[in-house]
Amino acid sequence: MTFTWTQHRFAGGALALDVANSVILRFDPARSIDRFADRGQMDAFPKAAEAFSAERALFGSLQPARGENRASFIALREAIDRYFRARVESHEDADDLAGLLEAIAAMLRLGNQASLEMATAHSALRLLSDETAERIRICGNCGWLFIDRSKNRSRIWCDMAICGNRVKAARHYRSGKAKA
Repeated sequence: MTFTWTQHRFAGGALALDVANSVILRFDPARSIDRFADRGQMDAFPKAAEAFSAERALFGSLQPARGENRASFIALREAIDRYFRARVESHEDADDLAGLLEAIAAMLRLGNQASLEMATAHSALRLLSDETAERIRICGNCGWLFIDRSKNRSRIWCDMAICGNRVKAARHYRSGKAKA
């Protein structure tokens, strides 16, 4: 299956969430796909982030994660997902926060200023220290994390054009089958 990093893949609203969302269908182990398992995809991510990430003005040009930092970077990705997912679902605990802070600290020690690792760590810190964290949601279709920037905080899909359309089309299809 061919894959490209498109604007939809950066629907999270923050680089840290976009990195966490690099695992497709995380909640379904049988269909889950880790885009960073392919080194080429992981190396292509920073260039796409420069074009599509909501935070691109904050970090500018990014270098791919260095080979020796990749395992720590994946650990950071998983800590970001675990903490913010638990926070949205109202069952965060001190271990989740401690794990995230430890993963961030590891990246800040290892990364260089223009690296994907450093930018992701800074993005996660911004989410922790900002009121934006209260607006993080889990997409009702794909399970991705995203920031709800709607005025009344009622957004339920990461991307209306993709996930919202799929849910509405499925609902329309089921209602047509029920009438027939």
